[in-house]
Amino acid sequence: MSATTALHLAAEIGGPPQYDARHYVELARLAERGALDFVTLGDSFARPGLDALAVLSQVAPATRRIGLVPTVTTTHTEPFHVSSAVATLDWVSRGRAGWNAEVSTTEAEARLFGRRSAAPAAELWREAGETADVSARLWDSWEDGAEIRDVATGRFIDRDKLHHVDFEGATFTVRGPAIVPRPPQGHPVTVIDGTGGPSQEAAARHADVVLVRATAPEQAAGIRADVRRRAAAYGRHPDSLRVLVALTVDLGDAETAPEPGLESGPPLAAGGSYYRGGPVDLAELIARWHRAGAVDGFHLTPITPERDLERIVNGTVALLQHRSLFRTFYPGGTLREHLGLARPANRYALAEGRA
Repeated sequence: MSATTALHLAAEIGGPPQYDARHYVELARLAERGALDFVTLGDSFARPGLDALAVLSQVAPATRRIGLVPTVTTTHTEPFHVSSAVATLDWVSRGRAGWNAEVSTTEAEARLFGRRSAAPAAELWREAGETADVSARLWDSWEDGAEIRDVATGRFIDRDKLHHVDFEGATFTVRGPAIVPRPPQGHPVTVIDGTGGPSQEAAARHADVVLVRATAPEQAAGIRADVRRRAAAYGRHPDSLRVLVALTVDLGDAETAPEPGLESGPPLAAGGSYYRGGPVDLAELIARWHRAGAVDGFHLTPITPERDLERIVNGTVALLQHRSLFRTFYPGGTLREHLGLARPANRYALAEGRA
C-alpha cells in the first residue's frame, strides 16, 4: 500500500448503556466534526441496552455526513429482517449506513429466544456469511428504477425489475424479493471483525471493511496481506475492501506516554490491542503505521466515550489534518464515498444486460 493512500478513521460511540438518544446524537456529531468515516455502536443480546440499529436510525436525521454502523447480531435473527432493517437505515441516512455483523455463542442468549440451542462459533459464522450473502441479494432484488410511481397508469413498480432471490442456506431459506427498494448505496457497507478464527472467512468473502487487531505495524501488515489474499481467493479484487486496525484507547492523562509498541498494554476482551497515552502520541502512532503501509486506517474505541472521543477529534484528528494526513471535509455524501468504495452493480440487471 502506498503511503499516499487515503487514511480512514472510525470510532465506537458505545459504552455503559444510555437510554437517551441525544447522548449518541452528540457523540456522532462530534465525530462528524472531525470528518471521521463512520461511527459504530456496539450491541449484543448478552447485555442490557437499547437496540443499536434503532438508535442510529434516530441519529441519522440529526447528522449529515458521518457513516452509521450498528452491530447487528445474525444469530437468532431472521435474515430477511436484517436486510430490511439495514436497508431502511441506508434510506433514512441518505446513503450513510453500514452494519457490523456479529454472532451469539452462549446458551444464555439462545434461551432468550427459545428457538435453538447455542452452536459452535464456526457454524454461527457460516450462518453470518450466508446472512450477508442473502442480504446483498435482497438489496439487489429491486433494480434501480424499479419504482416508477406512474399516477396516470396506476403502476407503482416495474415488475420486470423485481427479482426472487430463491436463496437456500444451511439454516434458512429466503425467496424474496425485498420489501424495501434498493438502498441508496446499492449495498450498505458490511463490516466484520476478521482478526482470527471462524470470522476470517466470512470477512474475506463478504466484508467491505475488515477490523483486525495487532500490536505492531509489521503484524498489522501481515494480517492485512492475508485478508486481501483470502478475498482474492473468493474472486474479489483486494482493493474492494478496507482493513482497519481496531484499537481501544485511553486518553485519560494527556501527559502519559503510550505503552511501548502496544505490547505491554493490559489485556482486553477478544485480545484487543490497547493504547494508553496522549492525543499527540496517538496521532504519531496512526501516522507511522499508515505511512508504513501496514493499514488502511484505524477503528478507535474510547475507554470513556464522552472524554476520549473529544480528545481524539480535537487532538489526534486535528493534528493529522494539520499535517495533511487526514481530510478536513467529506468529499462525498455516502459512506461508500468516504471509504473510496464503488457502488456495486446490481447482479440481476447485469444478468439481463440492463447494467
